[in-house]
Amino acid sequence: MLCAMNFCVLGIESSCDETGVAVYARQGGLLAESLYSQVDLHATYGGVVPELAARDHARRLPALVAQTLDEAGIAPGALDAVAYTAGPGLAGALLAGAACAAGLATAWDKPLLAVHHMEAHLLAPLMEGQGADFPFVALLVSGGHTLLVHARSLGDYQILGQSLDDAVGEAFDKSASLLGLPYPGGAALAALAAQAPGPLPGVKLPRPMTRQRSLDFSFSGLKTAFALALREQDAQDPEVRAGLARAFEEAVVDTLERKCLWALQAAGCTRLLIGGGVAANRRLQQRLAAAVQARGGSLHCPPLRLCTDNGAMIAHLAALRGPAEAPRTSSEAPPPCAACSTRGVRHAARPASRSSRGARGPVWTRAAPRGTGPPGAHAVVLARRARTRGAGPRSRVVASVKPADISPDAPAGPGGS
Repeated sequence: MLCAMNFCVLGIESSCDETGVAVYARQGGLLAESLYSQVDLHATYGGVVPELAARDHARRLPALVAQTLDEAGIAPGALDAVAYTAGPGLAGALLAGAACAAGLATAWDKPLLAVHHMEAHLLAPLMEGQGADFPFVALLVSGGHTLLVHARSLGDYQILGQSLDDAVGEAFDKSASLLGLPYPGGAALAALAAQAPGPLPGVKLPRPMTRQRSLDFSFSGLKTAFALALREQDAQDPEVRAGLARAFEEAVVDTLERKCLWALQAAGCTRLLIGGGVAANRRLQQRLAAAVQARGGSLHCPPLRLCTDNGAMIAHLAALRGPAEAPRTSSEAPPPCAACSTRGVRHAARPASRSSRGARGPVWTRAAPRGTGPPGAHAVVLARRARTRGAGPRSRVVASVKPADISPDAPAGPGGS
């Protein structure tokens, strides 16, 4: 029988270009973690090459698992479950982690838990007591996602806004590439921007989708505007380069700040949590902290090492959910969600009906867009696992969730506030 008091989990993260393994226990906390970054592997290409990432995960994981268990001082028999990232992420990279986790769970006769990557980022600050109490609004910003989420309780999340094209981390990396900065470009661009006293005079970059007070994001136009501004300047002048970097960073931070404040107002919350790789940006942290505190709220940021992808957040979320979420055998755990690989907001391992809270996995619902009527007056499409007539236990059906299945008290976003 699984112990709820000290549920101990081995977590595996392999969604992109970091290979992470960790052991986390409810009572003992984070016992050990190992992280291998593929930055050097992909630097030559200026971005992540999916096939190379998947092969490197498969090559590194066995040694990292052995190293992590040794550092934790735990034998496989003492574990209560094995968890892995089921999505969103690169399909091949996800499969490498899932295959490793499934093999270990089968060999050790342990339950196998599928973890939503963005939910793990959302709850990562709870590991070190930095998280906000429910409910709160979370800004999740990374190379693949930009999300504003109203976290109402564990496993119950309403998406207030999301990227319509490029994620904010991708915009950072591609703009850095235009400046000739090394990969990964986000951190390099932020370091260059810090050298400038302010944005370059005469350069005015847009704040995308802020005039209509939308909570959705679009950064493709900002990249284009930055590229055009760069053509008109002396890109070899160090001061000009730093000023352009500062102008881009300020445009991004200003956009995120405005939308976070609108999201807090729409959700009726005072607590803001940020997570994901871009959450490590110091300028973003400073601006958000000042803006939220000026309105009587609080900002909660994870430590730097928990901003990027890591196995600790995967093991932590699985341990947080506990044995009630664990399948009886590893064969019952769902495979990586194909929908998550392309649209992170479409993954849900449990039905969206509020009457089905006991099922496994988080519920992600989408807030009604501006001007579309009262809260819940729309359909949400979720990929979910189901046992239906003629379908096996691993079958997935795409179901259109009726408005009645959505919480009637869900806020409608800024259009309804």
